[in-house]
Parts: sequence; structure tokens; C-alpha cells
Amino acid sequence: MAYVPLADQEQELSHPHSWVTKYVWSQDHKVIAIQYGGTAIAVGLVALVLSLLMRMQLGFPESFDLIDPSSYYQSVTMHGMIMVVYLLTALFLGGFGNYLIPLMCGARDMVFPFLNMLSYWVYLLSVLILMASFFVGDGPTGAGWTLYPPQASMAGTPGSDTGLVLMVASLAVFIVAFTMGGLNYVTTVLQARCRGLTMMRLPLTVWGIFVATILGLFAFPALLVAAVMMLFDTLLGTSFFMPAIIESGSPLDYNGGSPILFQHLFWFFGHPEVYIVALPAFGLVSDVLSTHARKNIFGYRMMVWAIIAIGGLSFIVWAHHMYVSGMNPYFGFFFATTTLIIAVPTALKVYNWVLTLWEGDIRLNAPMYFAIGFIFTFIHGGLTGLFLGNVVIDLPLSDTYFVVAHFHMVMGVSPVLVLFAALYHWYPKVTGRMFHEGMAKLHFWCTFLGTYAIYLPMHYLGFLGVPRRYYALGTTDFIPESANDLNTTITIAALFVGASQLLFFINIFWSLRNGKKADQNPWGSASLEWQTPDTPPVHGNWGDELPTVYRWPYDYSVPGAHQDFIPQNTPESEEPTADEVHFDPDQDASKANT
Repeated sequence: MAYVPLADQEQELSHPHSWVTKYVWSQDHKVIAIQYGGTAIAVGLVALVLSLLMRMQLGFPESFDLIDPSSYYQSVTMHGMIMVVYLLTALFLGGFGNYLIPLMCGARDMVFPFLNMLSYWVYLLSVLILMASFFVGDGPTGAGWTLYPPQASMAGTPGSDTGLVLMVASLAVFIVAFTMGGLNYVTTVLQARCRGLTMMRLPLTVWGIFVATILGLFAFPALLVAAVMMLFDTLLGTSFFMPAIIESGSPLDYNGGSPILFQHLFWFFGHPEVYIVALPAFGLVSDVLSTHARKNIFGYRMMVWAIIAIGGLSFIVWAHHMYVSGMNPYFGFFFATTTLIIAVPTALKVYNWVLTLWEGDIRLNAPMYFAIGFIFTFIHGGLTGLFLGNVVIDLPLSDTYFVVAHFHMVMGVSPVLVLFAALYHWYPKVTGRMFHEGMAKLHFWCTFLGTYAIYLPMHYLGFLGVPRRYYALGTTDFIPESANDLNTTITIAALFVGASQLLFFINIFWSLRNGKKADQNPWGSASLEWQTPDTPPVHGNWGDELPTVYRWPYDYSVPGAHQDFIPQNTPESEEPTADEVHFDPDQDASKANT
């Protein structure tokens, strides 16, 4: 029997026969994506509330009985871990990856639909285990989101027993879920692309998610190993990470462990994790910018190679988080050098985004607002990263508010702005409705200006030497009283930004019922997901026949073309041009629809 490429084989889909199999135990990648997105946003709201509690304590010290030192440090830990892993990673890969990869690749579904369904339910299990730590006796762990031993296991640390075990177990379960989903994404991109869709015709969104998934498949095992070893230290009394130590005057039964080993394992995962979040964001924002600027993406091939280069280099920069840990100073030289090198392909992407906008027919709608806002915040966050990448500058700035400001600008604000840009951009495709444009723009300005009001002052506090992760600053000689006033201002801004996110939820839920019915391709986008016969796409996506791709996904404002975009699945012979005297959109419906 002759070999038939996987993309040309008729995929057997598991069609739902009841409400439960359609919306709960669904094997449709689009439903699973919404499940991932809904769960990630729900747990992200928990993390948002925790951050506001921290800010209230810092802005108005000792004013709230709800926040004591233990609960403060528990909030710090849970906020950081939820935001980085359970919100951003899950939403970018589980949400957008699930929804867009089959549609952008011209496939009917993921290659392994059942495994895809299973990955969501295992992810949900990891979230439930994590949330359970709020309800155990000593509460969740308060060791900081990096979980550094020996502090994490010491009796003086909140949640050092059950809370720590539940956190580590939750991470292990999450990694299992990620592996299931990740293998699906990689296999689908490599094996299930439709006819004519070469790798160099893939949208940058797919490239970003594809490379980020590969990073995760290599990086998460390091975290899994660290998690298992920490579980052994906590439950079985082993000494992988726990050195000989005296607690309350009595020696503990640990001997010979290396806390630095944990840091290496954690950050070997931790820095690729930055790009597991950033690369999908780079891809999504590239597609949004190109579509709404009505211009082809500038330097497509270079953008692809920059994504690949960033992915490769991300594995040899991890120890720039450890300059103050006591490792060999020569390591500092090596990792400072690699940190500066990885800035090159990252800066290249920024230049290409700006040049994509240059002389474009820019549509200043809500997705474009958020996408352009991302460029500002990412540049600012990235430049402060160059500060911290140098050893001599990092040493005095480490563990100050400067680090908080840098990390949140580049890893918090920037990806979240892309999330909102993408959610607004693809909302018509997912729901078949348009959102309220005015409310979305108001949401942007409140979020964009509010986050700058939070994090720009933190850079100044960092230069003053104000330490991070302190429950209360107290009175010291080197911290002026104005720093406390600035903390109060930051807290007010944080509460404002948190409250303004209600605009997003009001908008999307109101628009589900009352929004204007969306056209099949309301943005005039050339990529394949907007060319489906139905909006929202039905199970199987493409009707009777899979599409055939004839071009790349960025044919915008092509000279001589009748429209300002040419879809990927428009054949060369059917390409409508302005000088085609026989073309009449009123008479030739088939051409008009293309």
C-alpha cells in the first residue's frame, strides 16, 4: 500500500453524542482550548487578588488584620507560581496553542485528540492540588515562588510541611499535563499541515508556540527532577538539597545536601520558562501587528531564525539569576556574555515589529492598541534586563525593587498585553460576535498607563536599595520617608489596574449576547484560520475538504491586487487583481469571497 501523508489522510474524529461529550469530555481542540483558557484565567484571578493583598500591606503597613507576615509570604509564593506557570504557560500554550495550531495548519484537529483532552483534565487536577494548599492546616508554602531550600523545608517557614508537598506535587502533575499537550503540538505542526503549507509558510504564531513547546519538553524535566528530589527530602528525610543544619538549637537529620544544586535545576527550567511564555507572545503579536498594519511582516525568515536562536540560547543563560549565590565567579563571566548575546535576536524582533508598522495602513483598533503597547513595555523591560545581566550591576540591585520592576515589565505586563491583544483579535473567530470597541480601548488605557504607574517608580526604589519581599520596610537610614509614600502611590495604582480588568470581563460576556454578529473574516486577515467555512468553526474545521495553501500568511497590500489582502488558500490563477477587467464582485461570488 502506497504511503499517504498524514495531512492527506481522513482523520477519524470522535463526534459528541451528548452535552457532556460536547462541552465537558470534549475531544475538539477548540473546546479544550476554551477549557484551558477559562481555567487559567480563573486561577489567574486568584493570583491577582493575592498581589493586591500584598500591595495593600506594603502601601498601608499594618492596616489590615487579614495580612500577617505568614500570609504575606504565602501570597508572594502563590502569586508568583500561579502567574508564571498556571496562568501564562497554560493560557499561551494550552489556550492559544490548542485553538490556533490545527486551524493555522489546515488540520481537522490535533493528531491525538484523546491525549489532548486528557492533558486538560490533568492540568485541572494540578490546579486543584495547588488550590487545596489554601485549605490545609498550615496553609500554602511561603518559601517564595522559587522554593529555595533549605528555607522551604524549615519549620519557621509558613507551609513548610503539607503546603510545600502540595505545591511540589502540583508542579509534577502540571508537567505531566504539559508533556501530553506538548507532544500533541509538536506532532501536529510537523505531521498534520495541509497540502502546500511548508514550514516557511507557517504563521509566526505557530512558530512561536512550536519552539516554546520544544523548550518546555527539554526544560520541564529539570523542574520535575528537582520537585521529586525535594519531595524525597521533605517526606523521606533524604539530603539532596538539605545541608547539615541546626534548627532551634538542635541539629536536623540532614547532611551533605547542596542548596545550590536546586538553584541550578530550578533556573535551568526557570529561564527557558521565560521564553516558553515569551515566544508564543512574540508570534501572536507579530500576527496582530501585521494584520492591523495591513503590511507583510518585515523580515519573516529572520523572525523565524530569531525565534529558533532565542530558543537555543535560552538554555545557556540560566545562572544570571544566581550571581549572588556563591557560584564560581568565572561562571558569572560566561553567563553575562550569553545574556548579552541572547539580547541580539530579541532586539532583532523589536526592530522588525517597528519596521512592520513603518508606512503601514495602521488600523488603531483595540488589538492594535495592546500590540503597540506591548512594544513599549517590552523595550523598557528588556533594557533593564541588560542592567541585571551584568554581574557588577546585578550585585547591588539583586533582591531590590529594581528586579521586581524588570521582571514584571518583561514577564508580567508585556505578555499580558499580548494576551489581551490576541483575545480581542481572535474573539470574533471564537464566538462569532464582535466586542465593544470603546470599552476595549478604555481597558487598554487603564491597563497600560496604570502598569507604568506601578512599575516605573519601582526602578527608582530599586536604585535606593529598597529590598523586595519584605513584609514591612520599617525605619532605616538608607530608605527615605518618601519611599513609603511612593509605595502608597504604587498600591493605589495597582488597585486601580486590578479594578479596571473588570472592563475586559464585562466586555466579553456582554458581547457574547449583545455583540454585533461577526463576519467570517472581520479583520481581512490572510492566515488560514480566518478562511474556515463556518464562524465559529465547527468540529472538524474544514467541511468536506482540507484547504490547500499557495502562499505565506502575510500577503497584505500586495501591489496590483484587488483587495488589500490575499488569503493563503487563494490559488495564483484566481488571485484577484485591479487590472482584471472581467472581474466583477457582484457577478462572480466565488472570487468575491476570496
